[in-house]
Amino acid sequence: MPYTTEEGGRLNNFASEPKMYEAQPPTASEKRNYVILGLAGAALVVGLIALTTVIS
Repeated sequence: MPYTTEEGGRLNNFASEPKMYEAQPPTASEKRNYVILGLAGAALVVGLIALTTVIS
């Protein structure tokens, strides 16, 4: 672990930095999955709003 010595002899311990990588753009199948999940989430919200309207 990398230690540095400060004034007065105190040791300071720094966290190790993670390796960096570049994000890859989503593939066609990932984009399709995002659209499907978005539509499913929107349908859930609309369904819950309709349910609360019917109940009240």
